[in-house]
Amino acid sequence: MLGVPEGDLDDALQEVFLVVFQRMRDYEERGRVRAWLYSICTRVVWTRRRVQRRRREDLVDYPEAAVGPTQHDRVIDHEALALGHQLLQGLPPEQRDVFWLYEVEELPMSEIARAIDCPLQTAYSRLHKARERILAAVKLAAAKDPDHA
Repeated sequence: MLGVPEGDLDDALQEVFLVVFQRMRDYEERGRVRAWLYSICTRVVWTRRRVQRRRREDLVDYPEAAVGPTQHDRVIDHEALALGHQLLQGLPPEQRDVFWLYEVEELPMSEIARAIDCPLQTAYSRLHKARERILAAVKLAAAKDPDHA
């Protein structure tokens, strides 16, 4: 995830493992290992994005087909996944990282601030702004398509 195209996930994961192996001796038990790993993942992704921008290639990320017991369920799952992906991609990376770590990974904000190397209040501010943007986008989508609200 984190904006890595599906075709590049294996390569990105390999890079993460290499970085973890190289930095394992430097790891200090100041927080959860998940936060440390996540910070490595985000740095690998940021590096890959910079390289992709320099290559100036258009990489196409085709969505996976949603699988469900009925066609209706598949459509609903696909729309929900697409909306969630769209909402996350609409956030600036610094807000998306804080939102993901707090809402999905359920890490404490103090660990998130350390993982992304920012002051605690800045992390809270980014979470607040991310929530506001997602809520506004959901309201806009509901206003455009009242049948699915």
